[in-house]
Amino acid sequence: MPQPSAPRRTPGRPPRISREEVVETARRIVAAEGVDRLTMRRLATEIGSTPMALYHHVRNKEELLVLLLDDYAARTLHRPELPARPRERIVVAAATIHEALAACPWIVEVLTADDLMSTSALWFVEQIVDGLVECGLPPERAVHGYRTIWYYTAGEIVVRTAAARRRADSDRATYRERVFADLDPAELPRLAQVSDRWAPLTDEDTYLDGLRALVDGLLAAR
Repeated sequence: MPQPSAPRRTPGRPPRISREEVVETARRIVAAEGVDRLTMRRLATEIGSTPMALYHHVRNKEELLVLLLDDYAARTLHRPELPARPRERIVVAAATIHEALAACPWIVEVLTADDLMSTSALWFVEQIVDGLVECGLPPERAVHGYRTIWYYTAGEIVVRTAAARRRADSDRATYRERVFADLDPAELPRLAQVSDRWAPLTDEDTYLDGLRALVDGLLAAR
């Protein structure tokens, strides 16, 4: 006698996911493997969902990166108590940005590679531009001044991070260290004078000194 057929299984829906889960998983991927490894498909796989389910929360990778920027800014970029003097306000605002970004270098990669930003960070940009205006720069020059400060801030983090990564990947002397160990004092006397201290000297954190000198130079040129 024929047995009744088993009822057909209806494929279940993917589990519901929250925007917080999307952001947290994306943050974990970029922190461990870099921005290039973050894709909608990879993110869906990590969450245990489908790319289509993600589109209910984010339209594309660009919007996802903006969410990551806003999330990081909200968690780490806290507004400091600002000094009364506008020059010092510029320094404190820029140094706060630097401190937050130095702790998470992949953020700098996103900010410098694409036309993306966190609106939460605009308060700091406002303080820098306003401080430059109060110090005598016209608004147009103040914007140029902010751009110069941002280039210095982002560049310092990019160079320092890349150098630290190279040193961590190898315990051998770098090519630069080998070159500096064999400089000709007759041709490069100043460099030869400090060649044995070049690595530790250039490894020192002089960001604030450079920032203050940069701000002084911008204001002196007004």
